[in-house]
Amino acid sequence: MESAEPSGCRPQEEEEEEEEEEEGEEEDGALPAPEQPSAAMEDCLAKKMEITVSEAEKRTGRNAMNIQETYTAYLIETRWVMRAQSQAYMDVHSKQIFPPSTPKNNQSSKEQILVNESQEDLSKVLQRRAVESQSEGQCTPVESLWRRYSEFELLRNYLSVTYPHIVVPPLPEKRADFVWHKLSADNMDPDFVERRRIGLENFLLRVASHPVLCQDKIFYAFLMQEGGWKEMVNETGFQLKADSRLKALNATFRVKNPDKRFTELKHYSDELQSVISHLLRVRARVADRLYGVYKVHGNYGRVFSEWSAIEKEMGDGLQSAGHHMDVYAASIDDILEEEEHYADQLKEYLFYAEALRAVCRKHELMQYDLEMAAQDLTSKKQQCEELATGTVRTFSLKGMTSKLFGQETPEQREAKIKVLEEQIQEGEEQLKSKNLEGRDFVKSAWADIERFKEQKNHDLKEALISYAVMQISMCKKGIQVWTNAKECFSKM
Repeated sequence: MESAEPSGCRPQEEEEEEEEEEEGEEEDGALPAPEQPSAAMEDCLAKKMEITVSEAEKRTGRNAMNIQETYTAYLIETRWVMRAQSQAYMDVHSKQIFPPSTPKNNQSSKEQILVNESQEDLSKVLQRRAVESQSEGQCTPVESLWRRYSEFELLRNYLSVTYPHIVVPPLPEKRADFVWHKLSADNMDPDFVERRRIGLENFLLRVASHPVLCQDKIFYAFLMQEGGWKEMVNETGFQLKADSRLKALNATFRVKNPDKRFTELKHYSDELQSVISHLLRVRARVADRLYGVYKVHGNYGRVFSEWSAIEKEMGDGLQSAGHHMDVYAASIDDILEEEEHYADQLKEYLFYAEALRAVCRKHELMQYDLEMAAQDLTSKKQQCEELATGTVRTFSLKGMTSKLFGQETPEQREAKIKVLEEQIQEGEEQLKSKNLEGRDFVKSAWADIERFKEQKNHDLKEALISYAVMQISMCKKGIQVWTNAKECFSKM
């Protein structure tokens, strides 16, 4: 079998010269090279629209099985920053969501005029409209709609299947994990719902800031169209494109020439997940002990208060010192609540590890399909050669049958050779197509992985620095409390 190169796109030897000659044409006909993050960020949706998940609401209703359930709905609010930009973006996406041929909501004549604009690059339309309507610079009204967590899950599943070469941002956890004993693991707990609200808003901002994902019409409809959105997603048929876990596992163990870069990335994602998991467990244990230490200081306050009742000269100083101890004991609640914010930032990258593995699994599947296509093509060429020469190089049931029942007639051989030649031609075209597909995937995936690495390094650096600053501030507050207690004792 012909071996495939590490990137999953080495052609057959007899095709190499042809591939080199067509390389320039392939580059022109392939998917466009991803924009550099710095340039693409200027045209992303997050620069043109304010997106917030402003509140969460507990609701009760019946599910598809007609069973009563309690769930949380989240209010998504959007507002275009510039009126001209908002109209341009909505015009372009209205053509993607409701094509001109579909009389959806009685399209106006203005929408018909904008058909050609829908074919243009969105960023160019926005820039042109902004120049034409500079006088209309005021903000647009706020649009809002409610979404359940399951709808966020449906959106992310769609994005993961539709854009397998992209490290799709993860959703916040559905149920609390890495909790310490005073933190509720109930997914209906108000504090947990609030943290998840923040996480869902962060997810939407991540997608809206991505140079590719922000242009997706389903994502745009998720933000702007409340009714019929699920039907729109299901009509894309993305579920049929999803790769089964069994197929992915099979490819992982049977692929013969994996790309070293993707293999290393897969190992890195496993290690990243392991390290962050250990860090979150350590943080939960520290939070448990810290909570106990702070609350025990409340006993100082009670003891000093009782002591002050039996002293005359020392009473005021002891009472004041006891008050400072009570404040110190109560401060731990706000401190640990702030800590949860930094823990959630780490959890985001804990879940990002799985998104990285998903890209690696898709590459393994593509590489495995390429190797199977090459193997099948080699087998057919060998069969064709055996039929043409009349020699059998390997043991086969067909060879045994020929010896038992006699050789095939020349007409039968010619017919089989003709069929095999057609299959070989189809196989060569299929192999060439898979090679091109592999090139495009590797090129796009690696560009997005580099973008992700830059984002990860920046975010984790900022989160760890902020966490260290918070710990320093906490220690300073403790020093200040004991300094105040010292002054109270000095005045006795």
